[in-house]
Amino acid sequence: MTSEAYRTVGEERRSRWLVTCDHASNHVPDWVSGGDLGLPASDMARHIAWDVGAAGLTEALAERLDAPAILSKFSRLVIDPNRGEDDPTLLMKLYDGSIIPGNRHAGPEETEERLARLHRPYHAAYADLAARRDHPVIVAIHSYTPQLRGRPPRPWQVAVLHSHLDSRLAHPLIARLRDEDDLTVGDNQPYSGHLPGDSIDRHALSHGRPNVLIEVRNDLIEEEAGQIAWADRLAPILCDILRETGL
Repeated sequence: MTSEAYRTVGEERRSRWLVTCDHASNHVPDWVSGGDLGLPASDMARHIAWDVGAAGLTEALAERLDAPAILSKFSRLVIDPNRGEDDPTLLMKLYDGSIIPGNRHAGPEETEERLARLHRPYHAAYADLAARRDHPVIVAIHSYTPQLRGRPPRPWQVAVLHSHLDSRLAHPLIARLRDEDDLTVGDNQPYSGHLPGDSIDRHALSHGRPNVLIEVRNDLIEEEAGQIAWADRLAPILCDILRETGL
């Protein structure tokens, strides 16, 4: 299924898993600043506009988990689907050193249009897909840049984010990944895993659904080969942990 705001794959698949990708695209719809936020192509290609490599990893992982997936179809710079409607970072005007010209004068009316046409339809479809499964388990896929401007390099290849309200899958996943000799694994790094109003809070925590958010460093998954390799690596571990925890 597809719309202006999202696309889904594998809705007929049978497992409990639901794989999500909030930042799958760097697309700017034509009705938003004429389809151009005023940034150079080099900025629109980097992490400020989307999670590089996350869409491919999401689709490959969903296939291996026999799970459906939902992916956004708009840039996080247009409006961020992984933020609550009252979050001050919902519509960014400055991100990692880049001013977003197309957002500079965006006021409440423009924000409301972006919410109505993109943010809310994405979350409505997300909620519907989760509700149609028995005892769904949500795994959210994101990626992060190896280094923010003016900041130290990030040493982790992969990170597991989780809320203090539910770490039932996250803690055993972190332990399993840290058993791998070639990995440095972040635990709620480089970001905190608890953000009130975000996608996990809205669709997992508020419903008591088991969940985990996985961040992979984007230089490792920017190409298809890396996406497939990480999907092959993560899928059996996730299935083992779900079985072992009895969730």
